[in-house]
Amino acid sequence: MSATNRLSWVDMAKGLSIILVVMMYAAYSVGDDTGGTGVLHYVIGFATPFRMPEFFLISGLFLSQVIARPFARYADRRVVHYFYFYALWVTIMVIVKHAIGEHDPNKALSLFVESAVQPYGVLWFIYMLGVFSLVTRLLWQVRAPHWLVIPLAAGLQMAQVEVPSYAVTQFAAYFVFFYIGYAGAPLVFKVVDWVERHPRASILGLAVWALAEAFLVFSPGYTISLFGFTYVNPGFAILPTHTQMGYAAFPPVHLTLAVIGAVALCAMGALLSRFWFMDWLRWMGEHSIVIYLAFTLPMSAIRIAALKTGLLTDPGMLSIVVLLASIALPVALYLATRWTGIATFLFERPAWAHIPGTPGSLAARRMARVPAE
Repeated sequence: MSATNRLSWVDMAKGLSIILVVMMYAAYSVGDDTGGTGVLHYVIGFATPFRMPEFFLISGLFLSQVIARPFARYADRRVVHYFYFYALWVTIMVIVKHAIGEHDPNKALSLFVESAVQPYGVLWFIYMLGVFSLVTRLLWQVRAPHWLVIPLAAGLQMAQVEVPSYAVTQFAAYFVFFYIGYAGAPLVFKVVDWVERHPRASILGLAVWALAEAFLVFSPGYTISLFGFTYVNPGFAILPTHTQMGYAAFPPVHLTLAVIGAVALCAMGALLSRFWFMDWLRWMGEHSIVIYLAFTLPMSAIRIAALKTGLLTDPGMLSIVVLLASIALPVALYLATRWTGIATFLFERPAWAHIPGTPGSLAARRMARVPAE
């Protein structure tokens, strides 16, 4: 499988993932405001087990190719890169939402300071990518074996850790998927290679997976007693601000479905990359961080405006409109910065934000201008 094809299916899968992530926030924010649900709630309900794990698993797929680099170069690309965009967009969001929107600069300053250790809002994903990259490098440095790290990380995920530190909670919930992407990359690539060579069988396999996923998510209540512990689940329910899953909520099942679902989206990406008219999805995946960084501001503005004016109050239709606008407007902003050359720092890391001496830094750019003697 060529590098070009590999990047194509990765971007297709990331495109599917970013749509699902924005869809979740669109549906649940509208549900929170209206108390109602719509069709997008059911789509998100189906995708609940794998929606965020997919993003983390893909983010770890190519880590093995860079993890042995000198630490400064590795940290610049896999840690500083994410923290730059996190710090920038936290600043933008707290100013817009709290200093300007709520006329409370003291709260904005407090949230900004707190964001260094307590991930802010939806940007927690960007924050945790930097943390996961750093932790994985340290584990590689001490030669921690995969057979030890993966079970420990899986145990944290299934323990459903809930502590005051949001960073710790999210680390426990998602590190296993990032690490599986890193450690299991060769297997994922083999699966995708098989999918590309057997498209009809792959479509059948994805259909079977989708039916099993739907059954386990939308199943009724149950009680499980295991090793002296009793696990009670009231059953599936679509609620305005979250999905209550059936059998899929049982921690070992949830973990399994998350990994299988993440690989299934990679397989879908491989199949969709065969069609030229789906190139828009590949582009979205390639620029998924652009959408992720900027979608919440237009989402809030459009939702609030629609409800206040009464132009659109149906939860289902409003969720769809908010979803489309929340994807389209960040893309438009990104293209505007590219065309005009203004505020490119919003989506492209400037030279000063690189570790000195690493590719892209000021020193590296000066050296590149020195003619050979």
